[in-house]
Amino acid sequence: MEQISILSTKTLSGVQRKAVLDANFDLLEQDFIEITNTPFSLQNIQENLIFSSQNAVLSLLEQDGWEGLRTKTAFCVGIKTKELLEQNGFKVDVYMDYASELAEIITLIYSQNSYTFFSGNLRKETLPQALKDAGIVFNEIEVYQTKLAPFKISSLENFAGILFFSPSGVESYLKENKLKKEVCFCIGETTAAALKGKTKSIVVAEEPTIEDLIIGLIEYYTTEGE
Repeated sequence: MEQISILSTKTLSGVQRKAVLDANFDLLEQDFIEITNTPFSLQNIQENLIFSSQNAVLSLLEQDGWEGLRTKTAFCVGIKTKELLEQNGFKVDVYMDYASELAEIITLIYSQNSYTFFSGNLRKETLPQALKDAGIVFNEIEVYQTKLAPFKISSLENFAGILFFSPSGVESYLKENKLKKEVCFCIGETTAAALKGKTKSIVVAEEPTIEDLIIGLIEYYTTEGE
């Protein structure tokens, strides 16, 4: 395969980066969002915990006394969030790929329970609104902040594809850059939705993980070259 230039809108892990480079891609990484954990109190925590991202779990793990919450049941969005919770001793009752799916399961099957939702400042209304509409007892604690970090890509760069990992990443990229003919590889449907009206060249990962996004990237160009 001829070397193809790819932009990742977040810094990849060593293993993830190796997978891209081993497939003979030319890779540039640039963080288009910044995550800052917010100190918060562990008072008034309900019997069940909801996490919509790994960022929320990582913020909780920075708080004094978080270990006491391991007696509570967790519900979360994403397999990676589930794995992180379980690695730290939490029992995850339900995990789904998207917040809308988790909201549906909770409102249909677990509506008698009470919840504390650990969220970020840019979270969508999908989950809390569904809980409100169903009359479910819950409180919400903002535990991290997502800040856009726009960056102007040099006009000399000529990327064939761009990896997007969140709607915030899409928004940040578009503040300083325009999409031309690049193929946009999106970690999930919510991220892809943020590109609506901006481009039709969108490939969504089969499962919303970075690993699946990279697999989709490699398969796309391998198939294209056949």
